[in-house]
Amino acid sequence: MPTRPRALLIDDDARLGALASEYLARNDIDVTVVGDPLDGLLALRRGDFDVVLLDIMMPGVDGLEICRRIRATPELARLPVMMLTAKGEDIDKIVGLELGADDYVAKPFNPRELLARIRALLRRTAGRTAPPSRDVLRHGELVIDLEAREVELAGRRLVFTHFEFELLAVLARSAGHVLSRDRLLDALKGGNCDVFDRTIDVHIARLRAKIETNPREPRYIKTVRGVGYVFMRQEQRRYQ
Repeated sequence: MPTRPRALLIDDDARLGALASEYLARNDIDVTVVGDPLDGLLALRRGDFDVVLLDIMMPGVDGLEICRRIRATPELARLPVMMLTAKGEDIDKIVGLELGADDYVAKPFNPRELLARIRALLRRTAGRTAPPSRDVLRHGELVIDLEAREVELAGRRLVFTHFEFELLAVLARSAGHVLSRDRLLDALKGGNCDVFDRTIDVHIARLRAKIETNPREPRYIKTVRGVGYVFMRQEQRRYQ
């Protein structure tokens, strides 16, 4: 079954956000609503979204500035952006498009039109690929930089042994797929890890102690009894 598109709506209008997210969710688009523009930018950096719906008129930092920052951030630069605004002046549309917005919808809008425009935008930008950059795995607040061999959780740098990092990387690369202990051992041996006198279970426990809020009720690394372990994708963790 194909994954439902994930949209981030950045808009300080709580009523509009609730109505839009409810309608889009009924039509197979998952929506996260953030009312503060800077919190929205942080959510984009931590999350995994397919499109951002960005209101122009917001207190503090406006949507045009957020759009500029999105386009200036390498890992976000190719994310489709749709601007939303209650203002009707052509200058807003022109500036938004010049800053890199892909589409523009004026408020108040018909939810059906918004849905159609989002679907068209996703089809139009489906061929975009991320530019060559660092090999980074992002799973919500957990960021694994494979090139720098660094891990951050909610912006906090974590310290791992060589073996722990390799184990976490193997699991995260196969997010959503159950990996047996034998398969994990084979993968780690291929990475020149000394696994002969170590057990996978012990190191899973150490990983959980570092990345889980409650290691006894893990959200990232789940045990599949009699089989092995699975690193949970972000959409799977939402329903835990």
